[in-house]
Amino acid sequence: MATPTLPAEPAPPPPDDVTPSGAWRHARPTPSLAEAYRTIPVAGRGWWRKLLAYAGPGYLVAVGYMDPGNWATDLAGGSQFGYDLLFVILISNLMAVLLQGLASKLGIATGRDLAQACRDHYSRPVALALWVLCELAIAACDLAEVIGTAIALNLLFGLPLAWGVAATMLDVLVVLALQHRGFRLLEALVVALVVTVGACFMFELVLAKPAWGGVLAGFIPATSVVTDASRLYIAMGILGATVMPHNLYLHSSIVQTRRYEESAAGKAEAVTFAFADSTIALTFALFINAAILIVAAATFHTRGQTQVAEIQDAYQLLTPLLGGGASVVFAIALLASGQNSTLTGTLAGQIVMEGFLDLRLRPWVRRLLTRLIAIVPAGVTAIFFGASGTAKLLVLSQVILSLQLSFAVFPLVAFTADRRKMGALVNAPWVTALAWLVAIVIAVLNAWLLVQTVRGWLA
Repeated sequence: MATPTLPAEPAPPPPDDVTPSGAWRHARPTPSLAEAYRTIPVAGRGWWRKLLAYAGPGYLVAVGYMDPGNWATDLAGGSQFGYDLLFVILISNLMAVLLQGLASKLGIATGRDLAQACRDHYSRPVALALWVLCELAIAACDLAEVIGTAIALNLLFGLPLAWGVAATMLDVLVVLALQHRGFRLLEALVVALVVTVGACFMFELVLAKPAWGGVLAGFIPATSVVTDASRLYIAMGILGATVMPHNLYLHSSIVQTRRYEESAAGKAEAVTFAFADSTIALTFALFINAAILIVAAATFHTRGQTQVAEIQDAYQLLTPLLGGGASVVFAIALLASGQNSTLTGTLAGQIVMEGFLDLRLRPWVRRLLTRLIAIVPAGVTAIFFGASGTAKLLVLSQVILSLQLSFAVFPLVAFTADRRKMGALVNAPWVTALAWLVAIVIAVLNAWLLVQTVRGWLA
């Protein structure tokens, strides 16, 4: 007599420390930046040494929050409106802390960067559309880097803008050399350049002697930013320059360079230290952004120079107004900022293409493609419009970044709020609520900006 077959017991639920099966359509993909994936050990260290081991990705992300595009919007905001828009920088930075924290959590919890998560979750047409929008954002960011570096070379060495734009092609060699020598060296160079920019603006603040009472008042929110179209345009430029969409993709990938334990405790610890790293780095970026606006307000706005939106004009006016080599220090900081943004832009471009398309080009090919997209409009502007056209192009590039931001933020918030995808590291309800509020505020402000811009064109 045959032994009866017992019904199979249902499979036990997956443990909280792993992403449940079925949450993603495909197995975990090959990581982006595979040459750096899990190459930096973090285990077996004390708290302080572990914090230093995790430090690095946050500074690569923070670079995007102090690039030459920020300079254009901060200079325009400070010269036109004094200290009034400082609260926009503060709010933008707080948004950045929250969103970058979610990006790092996504990468650690799921083993996917944001681009891979979008490709795995959405249909192919939607994923391709998101990829195109992200490439536009990277091109806008790269445009700011190209123009900023060209302006710095022009100010320091007298190199014509058109030749400075062409010279930015050479930085691909620097990026390639660093990538082959280890990710930690790349992080160290980025931190050194960030410190250089910070030291330069500390020097500028000492010379500018701002009214600190007015500075503190500037951090108090005001409704005039919504009712005044010109303030809104600059404010949205600041937002676009501060919370940058491609940085969300970048951060979700580079946190995976750390060799943390693939367990509930290991991932939770990695999330904690990654958040600390990015928060400290973004606080430094807040200081630099605020310092640029404060210097512009104290130096130009208080003297009636309310239309100093061009970096070249700021350079020319700094020494007569402040003396003490202020212009040279300003240009050195601009060059350091442009080169730093180049390094992180290269990584972001590689991550986005590999994540969305599962296409792996040689880094120098990917960099040349991105740089050519930025060089063409920058070169045309430099040749035909000269210095007068670069400031408008810089501010416009940051507004473009702001308009692309929602297409990265909404998927990020949705993914990190989904327990099936995140397991035990899913967002707490209050974090999800706050993140959705930030996402909706960004979308509403962007829509209002479009309305105001169209009205201006039709007027």
